[in-house]
Amino acid sequence: MLSFLGRAMVKPISLVKPVSLVKLPGRYYAHQKGLPRLPVPPLQQTLERYLQVLQPIVSQEEWSHTKKMVDEFQSPGGVGERLQKGLERRARKTENWLSDWWLQTAYLEYRLPVVVHSSPGCIIPKQDFVDRQGQLRFAAKLIEGVLDFKTMVDNETLPVEYLGGKPLCMNQYYSILSSCRFPGTKRDSVINYAQTKKPPTHITVVHNFQFFELDVYNSDGTPLTSDQIFIQLEKIWNTSLQTNKEPIGILTSNHRNSWAKAYNNLIKDKTNKESVKTIQKSIFTVCLDAPVPRVSDELYKSRVAAQMLHGGGSRWNTGNRWFDKTLQFIIAEDGSCGLVYEHAPSEGPPIVALLDHVVEYTKKAELVRSPMIPLPMPKKLRFNITPEIKDDIEKAKQNLNIMVHDLDIKVFVFTQFGKTFIKLEKLSPDAFIQMALQLAYYRMYGSLCSTYESASLRMFHLGRTDTIRSASMDSLSFVQAMDDPGKQNQEKVELLRKAVQAHRAYTDMAISGHAIDRHLLGLKLQAIEDLVSIPEIFMDTSFAVAMHFKLSTSQVPSKSDCVMCFGPVVPDGYGVCYNPMDDHINFSVSAFNSCADTNAAQLAHYLESALVAMQNLIQCTPRSKL
Repeated sequence: MLSFLGRAMVKPISLVKPVSLVKLPGRYYAHQKGLPRLPVPPLQQTLERYLQVLQPIVSQEEWSHTKKMVDEFQSPGGVGERLQKGLERRARKTENWLSDWWLQTAYLEYRLPVVVHSSPGCIIPKQDFVDRQGQLRFAAKLIEGVLDFKTMVDNETLPVEYLGGKPLCMNQYYSILSSCRFPGTKRDSVINYAQTKKPPTHITVVHNFQFFELDVYNSDGTPLTSDQIFIQLEKIWNTSLQTNKEPIGILTSNHRNSWAKAYNNLIKDKTNKESVKTIQKSIFTVCLDAPVPRVSDELYKSRVAAQMLHGGGSRWNTGNRWFDKTLQFIIAEDGSCGLVYEHAPSEGPPIVALLDHVVEYTKKAELVRSPMIPLPMPKKLRFNITPEIKDDIEKAKQNLNIMVHDLDIKVFVFTQFGKTFIKLEKLSPDAFIQMALQLAYYRMYGSLCSTYESASLRMFHLGRTDTIRSASMDSLSFVQAMDDPGKQNQEKVELLRKAVQAHRAYTDMAISGHAIDRHLLGLKLQAIEDLVSIPEIFMDTSFAVAMHFKLSTSQVPSKSDCVMCFGPVVPDGYGVCYNPMDDHINFSVSAFNSCADTNAAQLAHYLESALVAMQNLIQCTPRSKL
């Protein structure tokens, strides 16, 4: 459920430069106030498009049955009109009719563990250190880089991003630092401490399952330099050499209801409560991991992706996490690095923009050697482990290890071409890759499936995402023709171009607030809020098929050579994320081992061959002279 920033994405300059060197109070608020409000699309338009997107994924019989329901739903004076009016009223009264509902339903009320099921990971290129010294030097520089980015957020000097010449909502940048999720028995919550009277000045560092509070600002408010941070990290390392500590952080990987119960039990103790609060309030977390288990070069990236998503299991690095924390940077002793983030406050692009800045920052040479003022010892966070807490940890370990064994993940670099070739053919790189995914899936399964691609709604105040539906009648015509010996190449290319254009048109419609998924969700939630019975259209088999996304996909472009990864959203599905670079494309593909019908490496293989086949088709077919 990440976010797409498409064709016209503002190129994040490798090192983001502040728009001013002095603080600009009120700039962010003024910018946000000027953004348009998210529209409520016309009811008839959404219902017509809903019937269109069902055509390639349900039978003719089911479609005809659904059409009758849709006609009844939108009849004059009917239930659809009533709910639509309710939504329009909500839009007039709120800053964004969708954002709070979406936060609650997509994230805070979602009860599966955030690990694998919700929190995305991101891997950055392997760093060239191989020992503790290198690990801590890099970690210190990374921390300094994040604080450099934070200064722009604090001073309100972060450059505004644009999409197709229109300014984007910057709210997510103000939500990712100093924030944390809290478990609740029915619904979680998120608190952003940056907005409090006394914003935090510390980060959390975890090593050997032991948590430390590290102040990263001097008494005069200036951030520590990387030299100073390095010295503090060495102190942390040297006071956490024992490897027999209870992995308290593993509790955060459990099912949300189980974690809420364990959480309430954990914080009964005053010491525990203070330690937990310190973690929750920190600006972000840095996880100093043990080396990733050694594997072949071909499997290395996939293994690192798994480490970012779940930490490798209770015997490896999962105890080195606090998964409720919005931002956790992971730096392993062998040079494997990346992050994992809690999804509720933000989509992928702001996280990647921050990561791009930090990766670039770590390459900068040290300009000044900082004066060596003695710094206080970082505070070790203590936990009193009762037998009951120990039991909760054991249960969380068992559940987590099952998840670790169940995740099937494949990260690979497609090297035959990148976005340059696709652009030279005057095609949208994102739409081209999505059509390759449709072709790969069709070749594996003989049919299309409901496909989700995230579309950014950040053109609107507090906008999050909507869905681009990549399975269409146009993509079906293309994939069917592709392997049909009775079809000429010229016709295949035309069908490919038509499918790419249709996807591009759906994307434009989605980012302008006129896609169907969030509108349908809104109508359904409006019915629940009005305490009326749920309309039949939402209880229908077609609706269940449409919402069962066997392909959950996202393009998350970046300047650095990284790739995001996330788990599937259904038990028999795939999670696919990609970052198209100029001459190659980074992919991550995930599935569950517990499903006999899915296989990440196999989809990755079919995806590569689909991309190659599509390039060959284009290259061996002359453009028709129109």
